[in-house]
Amino acid sequence: MSVRLKSSEKLEIISNLGAMLTSGIPLLESVEALLDGARKRSKIILENLKKDLEAGKTIADSFARFPDSFDPVAINLIRGGEEAGNLEDILKDLSETIRKDIEFDRKVKGALAYPIFVIIVFIGIMIVILSFVIPRIAQVFTKLRVNIPLPTRILIWMSGILLNYWPWIIVFAILSAAGFFFLYRTRRRQLFAILSSLPLISGLAREIDLVRFTRSMALLLSSGIPIAKSLDLSRNVLVRPELIRLIEFTREEVVRGKRLTDSLKTGKDLTPQLLTRVIDAGERSGKLDQSFQRASEYFDNRVSDTIKTLTTLLEPILLVGVGLAVGAIMVSIIAPIYQLIGSIRIR
Repeated sequence: MSVRLKSSEKLEIISNLGAMLTSGIPLLESVEALLDGARKRSKIILENLKKDLEAGKTIADSFARFPDSFDPVAINLIRGGEEAGNLEDILKDLSETIRKDIEFDRKVKGALAYPIFVIIVFIGIMIVILSFVIPRIAQVFTKLRVNIPLPTRILIWMSGILLNYWPWIIVFAILSAAGFFFLYRTRRRQLFAILSSLPLISGLAREIDLVRFTRSMALLLSSGIPIAKSLDLSRNVLVRPELIRLIEFTREEVVRGKRLTDSLKTGKDLTPQLLTRVIDAGERSGKLDQSFQRASEYFDNRVSDTIKTLTTLLEPILLVGVGLAVGAIMVSIIAPIYQLIGSIRIR
């Protein structure tokens, strides 16, 4: 079914269900209690869950009907918890991971908020200048037959396009936004893969993938899921195609009996030396899940520091860039006016 829960809604269902089961409330009663205060999308999922439980199905089977809301990692974790009889612990660990993912996404979105705001403000200023200021100045220059500089002619040309074709520009903007939204909803992984390959953000995108990979592996391994199966599930949370291919290759090598560390080392540009060393130590000590957990915390802190640094550098660069652009526009407007005043004095 096509129901897409927000991360916060998914967290609410998982954490509340885990809390009720931990308190000793039977599963079906817990679902009925959650239904009382559920909202639209959550209510659809909980109603289906109730029907499936009454029909003898498992929670994992019910959630698997909503792939847009519950990824394979969550479904397999819940299935493993139901089979092992430690569903409460699994739901607690899963809710904690979802909470960390939400906090991580907020950091990334927070870093993007300021640049987007500045760009929107700049576009708004440009529209006002091209729609109201330039047409009036252009009329004056045309009547007085002033020799107009090239930058000013470019602004007048842009203003003419905006004023004469604004319905088509609006239609194009709406279609572009709708197309982007459609791609985001249906081809999110491919869209992110394209964006993450851009030069300025490719390094950051790689580290974000490493955070998601190590966090998923830590959760899956701690839940008792075998390494090969954990690798197969963890690749679903990745974005960059080259890292996905590396994890697929690693899984095949692990199935053949090779060590996890040796397989990951083949992707030197994708897996930092620190990651392979930590995983190697985990394999030798038999505490691989803890090694992945430590690696995820390290990369999480590293991404946070990188985002803070980029945001700190980006703010003055954007302000200077917008200031120079607006200044250039003002000079393009003022220069012909001074030229006009000079010609009047000569006369």
